[in-house]
Amino acid sequence: MVTLTNLVSSFAMGLTILLGQQIGRGGKEAGGKSVGTGIIFFIIIAVIMSIAMLFLAPQLSSLMNAPQEAFDKTVAYLRICGGGMVVIVAYNLIGCIFRGLGDSKTPLITVAIACVFNIVGDLILCAIFEMGTEGAAIATVFAQVISVLISLHLIRRKELPFTLHRKHLKIDQQILSKIISFGAPIALQDLLVSISFLIILAIVNAMGVTASAGVGVAEKVCAFIMLISSAFMKSMSAFVAQNYGAGLMIRACKALHYGVVVSFSIGMFLLTYFHGNMLAGIFSSILELSLCLGYMIYLNKSGMLEDVKSRSYKHKV
Repeated sequence: MVTLTNLVSSFAMGLTILLGQQIGRGGKEAGGKSVGTGIIFFIIIAVIMSIAMLFLAPQLSSLMNAPQEAFDKTVAYLRICGGGMVVIVAYNLIGCIFRGLGDSKTPLITVAIACVFNIVGDLILCAIFEMGTEGAAIATVFAQVISVLISLHLIRRKELPFTLHRKHLKIDQQILSKIISFGAPIALQDLLVSISFLIILAIVNAMGVTASAGVGVAEKVCAFIMLISSAFMKSMSAFVAQNYGAGLMIRACKALHYGVVVSFSIGMFLLTYFHGNMLAGIFSSILELSLCLGYMIYLNKSGMLEDVKSRSYKHKV
């Protein structure tokens, strides 16, 4: 799911760059055509992905060597999130359009709201209704639906530097080729990295649930490390594109240099290299606590808790 989402997001960066250049030139009509072409193109991609994920979830889970204990849950998660690919694609596409306008605050607000809904949804569906993996997947998709609806509301109230009408909602071959030419190298770069992680995960998954969980934690930490450089990449793409479109090449080059220096200087690779155990330990503590609480709940529900206490086996609990 991360691979597919990153792939779509990277391709959508092609629209961010093209839109940024057109705004820099003051091309309102061209900007509307680009957004319209992007919307139709990515809707088609989303529908194809949704259908593929619904039908191929078992095969993909098997290909990834999902542990037998977690196989059915993996399939269910893929089907629910895969079925919501239209929402996930819309969620990323709207964010890329905002960034192309030079507005990164609005996507931040909508993502923050989505995070709150996601957490609340997880607590309700997983903790209260005990829906497990399916509950987590439903909460994720629902949170992104909320984010998309809020984004659409905000974009309607915003004064846009391009004109978007119904006539623009069609694929313009010339504009589409530009979006693909800008987005394909970024998408290929992310895809190659993701494939390497998928291969590692497929190998590790064959070793059991514990090894799989360990790699899952490592990938989360890795994603955390990459946050700063990824954020600079997206902001620089829009900023440089707008200046390039306006013909301000010296300013665009300066922005690129500043972005590289600042991103590198506040990178977290030293922290993770020398104190990676500290970051991984956060997940370990949560896992141990969850297992302990889960065991307590099991004992209580099965009526065994009092028996355990009476036999002075508290230390085992």
